[in-house]
This record gives sequence, structure tokens and C-alpha cells, in this order.
Amino acid sequence: MKRIFIVFLILSISIVKAGYSQDSQFSQFYASPLYLAPSFAGSTDGDRINVNYRNQWPSISKSFQTYSIGYDHYFPHLKSGFGLLLFREQAGASLLATTNVGIAYSYKFRFRSGWRISPGLTFFYTQRNVNFGSLEFYDELNSGTATTEQDILGKKADVDATFSALAFNKNIWFGFTWDRILKPNRSLTGEELEDPWKFSIYGGTKFNIFDKYNWASGQSLSPSFLFKMQDKYSQLDIGVYWYQEPLVLGIWYRGIPVFKDLASNDAIAFLIGFKVDQFSIGYSYDLTISKLVGFTGGAHEISVTYMFNQGVTKREKRKIIPCPTF
Repeated sequence: MKRIFIVFLILSISIVKAGYSQDSQFSQFYASPLYLAPSFAGSTDGDRINVNYRNQWPSISKSFQTYSIGYDHYFPHLKSGFGLLLFREQAGASLLATTNVGIAYSYKFRFRSGWRISPGLTFFYTQRNVNFGSLEFYDELNSGTATTEQDILGKKADVDATFSALAFNKNIWFGFTWDRILKPNRSLTGEELEDPWKFSIYGGTKFNIFDKYNWASGQSLSPSFLFKMQDKYSQLDIGVYWYQEPLVLGIWYRGIPVFKDLASNDAIAFLIGFKVDQFSIGYSYDLTISKLVGFTGGAHEISVTYMFNQGVTKREKRKIIPCPTF
């Protein structure tokens, strides 16, 4: 019965998580570019570091927490970008955790029309495990000594891959990502429990405002979207960023307000950030608007981006992707 309880506990965590989103997510998805798509590797003129943290549903004990750190660099003589991504999520009293380490590559095609196309590929080493020592059993509570239960939940390691394609010019971008290509096995009990494929479509535009009135406002708006599908779950994030150096403000809606079979309302996300030269930091809060309102505590998210060794190369005049840092 105790072993059944362990398995049930893990399955419960997995099912609850699947009901919200098959994979972890960031509201500030452009602030974790390598997680969104390997095509973003090398999308600056030099080096970039991104650090992200998300605490989802903090009102629930042992809430979902996500950590990400990414580094990428552009090599002009190869017209290629390379990146390294470390990603970890954990949740529940058992600290059910998934850790991914990925190496990303992208190639940059350019056309006389002003458009650029960047296909990308990431290979991951992925591992899932449970902290067995964090669990408490009846014999521990009854005797005050260590449990006699044996750990039957071993670590599960596998490999995975992600493919993406990104097209952009100086004002518009749109892309596509195919995650979980190799369908890694997630079972901790020796069974087959494959991750389903995940597909993402995203895009947007950036334009200056008040320019036609010859007002030197330096303000810009960036409306954009992200639509994801995984197994039978779908999700749409749509919103806008407003930027005037050094301040960034954003608001996002998450859900699908139409199509009866898919309709859902999840959250409204609010963002405030600061961008000065090559450094930017952002904070966002997800306000729950689903039936769970009042129970989850929303979600808190922080992102930090630092770019260095930047500068237009002598070999190639580059066009940087116009999507916002945050």
C-alpha cells in the first residue's frame, strides 16, 4: 500500500501539472529565447546570458518552480549561432524534478528582400527524479526512526531534440517550434510514459509611435502572440509591450476566449521592466482568472538578460530580430 501511495503521489502531481500545461512555461517567453526556440541562438551581435525564475501558484504548498539559464554566441564567419541551455522544474512534497541540459545551433540565411530565416536545432539530455528522502511514511511517524521502505523510484534519463524555424525583417517576426521530437520516456517505475510532441507558433511586430507627428518620443509598441499545442491541450498568450528607454511595460492575456471546444481563461500577466544599454531586468505577475482564482496566488516571474561583446561585425551587416527582450 505504501508503494502504491508513492506511485499515486507522483501521478497526481503529473496529472495536475498536465491539466495546466504539459510543459513548463514562462510569461516572459522572449526573455528565455533558447527555451522558446533554438533559432534564437546567436540572435545578437555577440554574447548573451539569460537567467529566469518562475514561482507558479505560491499559495499551494510546494508549488511549481522553474529555473533557466542560457548562454548564446554568434559566429559571423560561420553565419551561425551556438547556445547552451540549463533548465530545471520541480514541484510537490516529493520534489518531483525534471532537469534538461541542451546544446543549440542555428544558421542565418539572409535575402535581398530584407528578410532573414533562421532554422535551429537543440539536442537535450533530460532527467527526471524524485527526492525519496523528503517523503514521510507511517512507520517513521509511528516509531520516530528512519523508514524501512525501499526506494523503488529510480532516476530516469533520456535524450530529446527540438527543431525551430524563425523568419523576420526589421519590423516583423514569426516562427515555429517542434518540441519533444524524440518523445522521451518520463516513467520512474520502468513503464513507458512518453512525453507528447509540443508545437508552438509565435510572432509579432514592432513599430514606433508618434513618429508621424515628428515627436521624438522614442516610444515603441510590440504586439505579439504565442500559441502552443501539446497532446489535447492548447494555450494562447497574446499581448503588447510598450517601451521607452529605460522603461518597459506589458500586459498579456492567457487563454482561448473563442472556439467552444477549446475555450478557457487562465490568467492576465502584467510586466514591468528596465532596459539600460546591454542590461535588462523584468518582473511579471500572473493574475489567475480561471476557476482557481483565489486559490493559487498567481505566479511570480523574474528575468535578467545581459549582452556583452556586442557590435556590428565587419564581415556582415546584421539585422537583429525585432522581438522585445522581455
